[in-house]
Amino acid sequence: MARSVEEVCTMSEWSVAEPEKLTFDESVSELHVRIVNGTVNVVGTDEGPARLEVSEIEGPPLVVTHRDGALTVAYEDLPWKGFLKWLDRKGWRRSAVVTLAVPTGTRVEVGVVGAAAVVSGLEGRTEVKGVSGDTTLVSLAGPVRADTVSGNLEAQALTGDLRFNSVSGDLTVVEAGSSVRADSVSGSMIVDLDPAGGPTDISLTSVSGEIAIRLPQPADARVEANTASGSVSSAFEDLRVGGQWGTKRITGRLGAGNGRLKATTVSGSIALLRRPAAEDSPWERESRNTGPGDDGHEDSGDNSASVPEDGAAAAASDGTTDKKVL
Repeated sequence: MARSVEEVCTMSEWSVAEPEKLTFDESVSELHVRIVNGTVNVVGTDEGPARLEVSEIEGPPLVVTHRDGALTVAYEDLPWKGFLKWLDRKGWRRSAVVTLAVPTGTRVEVGVVGAAAVVSGLEGRTEVKGVSGDTTLVSLAGPVRADTVSGNLEAQALTGDLRFNSVSGDLTVVEAGSSVRADSVSGSMIVDLDPAGGPTDISLTSVSGEIAIRLPQPADARVEANTASGSVSSAFEDLRVGGQWGTKRITGRLGAGNGRLKATTVSGSIALLRRPAAEDSPWERESRNTGPGDDGHEDSGDNSASVPEDGAAAAASDGTTDKKVL
């Protein structure tokens, strides 16, 4: 029968085989979580000690250890090293729903196999590995590294550097920090840069995935984007769009060119979008678009704060006058 017990942990190691709540009086500076199926939620907080709740669990128990500031919640047979190559199908017959509240400065490592992961409100370094589970990251100030096989990554309000590697997982980032580096074989990439970020440092590479990047206005970057057989579109008149023998490129400089934007794909399309100027009010943009003699050239009409759902494909098919499409 499932039990629910709340206690102050004095043990350095124990087994959790049924629903349970644990509170840690000693400090936590590192967190390591590895689960199969289910969900893991990690939230940063400055209120009270670190806390763990296992609300659902099936299969073998989770081993919890707390030593020298490092808290680990994991299965014994699921090591962090070689995590993405863990293919023990019999070992997949398990599930757990785990929620943790840790200090905001905690360094976090999360590994999921077929499970969803949500990490939010942290200032320390965050590293996520996923075999097939999707990951959501919200309001992270420290550097982020995410590696997935087929899991998708969605992120919002990241102020630190983001590094993403995947075989087929999609990447969607809203209000990204100034530095994003991503590599994928077939996953699509949608990146919306935060206007408050520093100099742009973007490098996206995919074999067959589509790429869409929305830049703040005014933008400041040297741009080099190319695709071997896909289409390209740009909302910036200062950039050159050209190519031959199927290869198409977007090159040039925006602003002083202090930042860098590089996007490469073999067969996917690439779209560079323009975020409305932050100082413009909605009615000012509407007045400029509809006023006498205005053909809408300076504004694409996309006044929403979100990235288009269809990504690069939607941007490439946009018929507004400030986009060049080949």
